[in-house]
Amino acid sequence: MLILGGTSVTIALILHGNARVSAIRITQQVTPGQPLSRAGLEEVRIADTGISYLPWSQRATYAQRLASVTLLPGTLLTDEMTATASEELIPGKARVGLALKSGQFPAELDSGQRVQVVYLPGQDSIDRKSTVLAQSALVEAVKVASSRGLPLLVNVIVDSTVSPRIAAYASNGQIVLAYLPGAR
Repeated sequence: MLILGGTSVTIALILHGNARVSAIRITQQVTPGQPLSRAGLEEVRIADTGISYLPWSQRATYAQRLASVTLLPGTLLTDEMTATASEELIPGKARVGLALKSGQFPAELDSGQRVQVVYLPGQDSIDRKSTVLAQSALVEAVKVASSRGLPLLVNVIVDSTVSPRIAAYASNGQIVLAYLPGAR
């Protein structure tokens, strides 16, 4: 009886140790705030350790989310490592759409980056001093409006107290975005 019980436990351990689950692994570095991409995700079969790795079957859902921490190639994705863009859009914040021309934004502007939103007065303005309107705005979306590449359509999330000024200045072409590397 003792031998039979020991054999049963051994067989159960072997079978449980061979249990595999399909999880999502990151293949390209993603910094906080940047979107995950389907191209940067791959399926990996791992032992079922009880850790809540995101299943490969949910890759389409998570390919639309943002990284909440720096994700290095080889990282197995968990829910806590991602955020939705709407998590930044809370009471007191506003989404502002900007149509920017060349020279009003840094090259290679991308979703998830942090930028300063700067008012740049025109030639006929009495006050010729530029002013930072938003110290660290999240770039939520970037889209080229035409095949020639201009204007660039950019959604930024800013404090709702400055959104009317940003929108007004943007409509006059007086907004410039400055990229903030490493900002959160």
